Amino acid sequence: MSFAPDILERLARARADLRMGVPIVLTAEGMAPLLVLAVETLTQSRLSALRKQQDTPILVITGRRAETLKARAYDGDVARVRLPQDAGLRWIHGIAAPEDDLRNPMKGPLSTERDGDARLHRMATQIVKSAQLLPAALIATPTDAAAFALEHGLTVIPAELAAPHLSATSPLHSVVHARLPMAAADAGRLHIFRPEDGGAEHYAIEIGRPSRDVPVLTRLHSACFTGDVLGSLKCDCGPQLHAALGQMGTEGEGILLYLNQEGRGIGLANKMRAYALQDQGFDTVEANHRLGFEDDERDFRIGAKILQEMGFSQVRLLTNNPRKIDMMENAGISVSERVALKVGENAHNQAYLATKARKSGHML
Repeated sequence: MSFAPDILERLARARADLRMGVPIVLTAEGMAPLLVLAVETLTQSRLSALRKQQDTPILVITGRRAETLKARAYDGDVARVRLPQDAGLRWIHGIAAPEDDLRNPMKGPLSTERDGDARLHRMATQIVKSAQLLPAALIATPTDAAAFALEHGLTVIPAELAAPHLSATSPLHSVVHARLPMAAADAGRLHIFRPEDGGAEHYAIEIGRPSRDVPVLTRLHSACFTGDVLGSLKCDCGPQLHAALGQMGTEGEGILLYLNQEGRGIGLANKMRAYALQDQGFDTVEANHRLGFEDDERDFRIGAKILQEMGFSQVRLLTNNPRKIDMMENAGISVSERVALKVGENAHNQAYLATKARKSGHML
């Protein structure tokens, strides 16, 4: 057995490095290696050092962000922007972060690359995004990547090994479960599941002793700190959480899966950035796009894996979101019934709910 980290452990280390502002190195057979820095955590000292490595570094943004900036995304889902010689830290952050777009709309014209292979650049944005940072990376090409990484103690990620894990759902394992009486039901039990990839743990709240042989009343609930804990009126998450638990308590059994995918999978910091954009007049979908994300970055296959781990294969799904039904079915969980969950509408979230219905197909 080797004590060296495997590719999952190296990816977890890479995410932690990028969140702290430390660069990583991406390699691939037959391609020039890339030195990758997350724009959100980029510092002036590392920008200056990068300028010494390469005359014209590349700033990689997603196709969604490029659309906002009117930059040509020749690679479709990513755009490789040539960094101007006089571009400083503030300008780079302004390309990645949209909070000043309305005050400073003229950031271009932006010159983008159209030749060459963009696979490693795409992977750079995937890894940065999976670290729940703004999906933008500053890229350089070191002369001798192996020696450079060794000299600076940088994490090296071989693309061939990493690619399957960036699109797959990590295996989950039960850590512990224990009895938990709750307001909704005395007969409660909390299960903790931990993914192999070092990501956030997820929770299953079991009400009663539901049979594994018939469809169980189930709710897939994504963590919402603002709604579940603070009682935010900008969404309907808190009321949905408590209504679902209440219905399970009334029926005497059910499973609520609490998935740590805050802000539709973009993390709390980016969710707050989206809220700031909503204050500027953008709806929830437009705000995500301006940040460089898709409408919804969540992976509901996590919920299916937890259900299967617990021995369930059929559910009555408490949801207004057809995407959850489709993803459950595609992941091997039979949805025998959709149970509507229409609670929590108020004067502050009416526009938000209307956007979810109009643009995301929610059945409200």
